[in-house]
Parts: sequence; structure tokens; C-alpha cells
Amino acid sequence: MTASSGLARRPVTIHEGGSAQHGEDWLVEETPVELRYNGVAFAVMMATPVDLEDFAWGFSLSEDRVARADDILGLTVREQPDGHVLDIAIATTTPVTLAPELARLMPGRSGCGLCGNRRLEEVMRPAPPVPEGPVLAHGALERARAALAQRQPLNAPTGAVHAAAWASPAGEILRVREDVGRHNALDKLLGALVREGIDPHDGFVLVTSRASYEMVIKAARLGVGLLAAISAPTALAVELAQASNLTLAGFVRPGRHVVYSHPRRIPETT
Repeated sequence: MTASSGLARRPVTIHEGGSAQHGEDWLVEETPVELRYNGVAFAVMMATPVDLEDFAWGFSLSEDRVARADDILGLTVREQPDGHVLDIAIATTTPVTLAPELARLMPGRSGCGLCGNRRLEEVMRPAPPVPEGPVLAHGALERARAALAQRQPLNAPTGAVHAAAWASPAGEILRVREDVGRHNALDKLLGALVREGIDPHDGFVLVTSRASYEMVIKAARLGVGLLAAISAPTALAVELAQASNLTLAGFVRPGRHVVYSHPRRIPETT
């Protein structure tokens, strides 16, 4: 596979101040990524073609296609003229093998939430409650938010990319993944942590997007105890966070954040 930077330059015409100027601009790449399990096509997601190995692992675990990381036996990433294919070899006892009728038949657009689930119970299945975890240090959310702005190499030249970061309880950014889709960025981050043997529950996740229901479910399925978003959550996300024992914070801004569920993990300012 040819390595991709996730960026492309395209000719543009810039209109400003009553005049036009020709030049080039950086754009983020967006390409179809097909996930196959034991040779069977399961989903096609629109994603930025970087960190695809992490994406395969995170998607498989956060979407409950495998129960444990050990169920993933092998992975091959293949670049094709019209996109990428992730061939994932899994143990034969995984849900995707036992219930092929649940396989996704629709493409997952870069901003989608359902991404092809055909059954209502598949969408609304809650994640198991996450265990108790560390309490953040005072100012941890704000420190992580400020540091994340300098850790987004794809977004810096394009302004079109979401990021998901994993931070220590003190607010130190330790891992960052980017993608044109917010849920893809989260899957890449979770996959990176699992592949490196890092317990996601030892820190917290910060995302540069809204916190919709699937972001909460993905985080909870991997044992994340605290999910913080720069934008707003949805009502369903708050309900699912409450049911999953997950602390959900939104509107993380300088000097301000809003906690929607299980506030004990975020100390009150003094």
C-alpha cells in the first residue's frame, strides 16, 4: 500500500476585496474504506486514509464486531483505485460470523451515525457500564483543550478534520488521531490504544466535535470513563452516558465546561 499523508493540493480561485487570485489549497482526503471480516464485506465508511490499521481495530471493537482484541487474528490493508479495503481475520465465534444477516448493507458517510445499521435494536443496544476510574486534576480539561489545538497536523492546513485525543488525568495529551469523520477519529484513537496495550480507562477522551449517541457507545464499549467534547452533546448521548456510568462533558472552552452525567470524575473548581 502506498502511504498517504491524508492531504491533497488542488487549484483554487480566491476572491477577496473585489479581485480574484489563482493558487492552490490544501484539502483533506476522503475515500471509501471497505471493512471485510473473514472475506465478507461488512461496511463501507468514508474516511481519511491514514492510520487505517488503528481504524480497523477500533471500529471492530467499538462496533461490537469482536468481543476482545484477541479475536482479531490478522489484518491486511489494500489500496485500490477507488479506495481502500481492510481485510480483517477474526475468530469464528465473533458476532459477525454468527449473525451475518446483521451485516451492513449501506455505506457509512463521513458524518453518519447509523452508518448502515438496519435494525433498531442494533442502534439502541446500550454499552455495559464502565468501571470507576480516575478523578481529573483541577484544570485538566482546559489544559487538554489548549494542547490539542497544536496536535492536529491534518486540520491545521485544511480546517476540515476532527480529532480525538486521549489524555492523562492531569490533562496531558498522550495520543491523537484525526479523520474527516468524528466517529472515525474516535475509532482510530481507540484502536491505537488497544494496539499499544494502553487501557483507555486510565485517562479520558477529548473530541473536537459534538458528542452524539454513537460517540458515547463507542467510548463506553472500550471502557472509557470520561468523554469530553468541544461542542454539545445530544439528549440521547446524555441518556446513554448516564446508563453506562460514563461522565460526559460538553462545551469544553477556556474557563468553562458543562458536565451532563456522573460529575464525580470532574472536580468542582475552587
